Amino acid sequence: MKRLAICIFALMIGTSCVETSSSKQPKKSEEIRPRAPVESSIESTDKNETLTIFFTGNELGSLKPCGCSGGQLGGLDRRTAIFDRASEQSRLIIDTGSLVKNDAEQDLIKFNIIIQAFGLLDYDLVSLSEKDIEIGRNLGLLDGTSTAVNMISSNRMADLDLPVKFTKELTLKDKTITVTVVAFDPKSELIEQVRELFPKQRGGRFVNILILSNYDPTIKDSIAENVPFVDCIVCPVESDEPMLISDVDAKPLAFSVGRFGRHVCGLRITENNKSRNGLKLSFFDIPVTEDLAQQESLIQLYSDYQQIVKQHNLLEKYPRFTLPDGLKYANSDSCAYCHEYEYIEWMNQPHAKAFSTLEEVGSQYDPECVICHVIGMDYESGYISESKTPLLKDVGCENCHGPGSAHNENPEILTTIQESNSICITCHTPEHSNDYAGNEEEKLQLIKHWREPNEPSNVK
Repeated sequence: MKRLAICIFALMIGTSCVETSSSKQPKKSEEIRPRAPVESSIESTDKNETLTIFFTGNELGSLKPCGCSGGQLGGLDRRTAIFDRASEQSRLIIDTGSLVKNDAEQDLIKFNIIIQAFGLLDYDLVSLSEKDIEIGRNLGLLDGTSTAVNMISSNRMADLDLPVKFTKELTLKDKTITVTVVAFDPKSELIEQVRELFPKQRGGRFVNILILSNYDPTIKDSIAENVPFVDCIVCPVESDEPMLISDVDAKPLAFSVGRFGRHVCGLRITENNKSRNGLKLSFFDIPVTEDLAQQESLIQLYSDYQQIVKQHNLLEKYPRFTLPDGLKYANSDSCAYCHEYEYIEWMNQPHAKAFSTLEEVGSQYDPECVICHVIGMDYESGYISESKTPLLKDVGCENCHGPGSAHNENPEILTTIQESNSICITCHTPEHSNDYAGNEEEKLQLIKHWREPNEPSNVK
């Protein structure tokens, strides 16, 4: 079935496929911030005494961290190491949606890959956003036969039979716990309508979870007043890290799941006879660190993804802009005659080997990676591909000093198309280079290639 999903996708895009082994969110307000310490572990001496509900969400196309500098969080292939801390019989794995950022060709490829990854990771449920539904429908992935993962959504589509809720029974100390997850949009439906979405509670033990597609600080109080049997609400807050929004012992417990797959968070459920339903819910947050073991099938899936990106020739399709004033990129070798000392120094530094780091991990055809490892890919006359523009590989002279055509014709002309103080942070962002901020001077010494004891902006 997973192979079928890839083939459906490839046919719709218009190229051959590679077989694999298997809404607008509110801005953060002052009230939306962690209010109490949260657990960072789900280890238990007896797994039969604990139920665990894992949450991820807001992947936004992040299959794995950039990896250029190390120490970064995330990676679909590392989640199993966290999920397996709970037994299959005592866990539930949920993603809250927003799988990709847009609907460009590369996003469509990623969407398909993420859905397959959820199957390999044994996800129980995905709550789809409106954008997810639009993409999934266009790819033919929402017909109920293309994926093994259950799907719900708060967006009611007349031509789709997507439910708004999901229920699963788990066992805690030989007692049945009924977990119900409901997707809800408070902007289009009244809070009171939530009552009709959860099962009637006549005996037994229940955990009721509400995934909201919109949130403001008043909603939590309204739910507590009108729907008191909701145990927790998952809120769409724009923060990379999961955030506990309510107090740690509040009812309902309110939290967000973070973005880009850098953390796995969730609920640890244990018995507590003093509570209304005999259960205690504790929020936890676990960073997906690079020391976690990787799942081989997901490593292979990412390799297949890179092959699909290569087949679709996304590098050459990348949108490019015209340089101002007729400027063109030359290449670093064209600088060597007049700037021999600087050129030799550059050749012995990390930037001159930037492209090879992509080749080592098989990402040399991925435009999202390549753009920071070559010269001028955003512009016409810049990098296109290794076969068409081999001399524009690596981070060279023109990345910092601007297109060299005019300077090569007349050394008096110096051209830049970017402010000097923003050149480095175009690529050295927290997502791509987490140890750059705060260490700028130290990093600058790694690329020092000029004779003059001046600031780089004054180098002639």
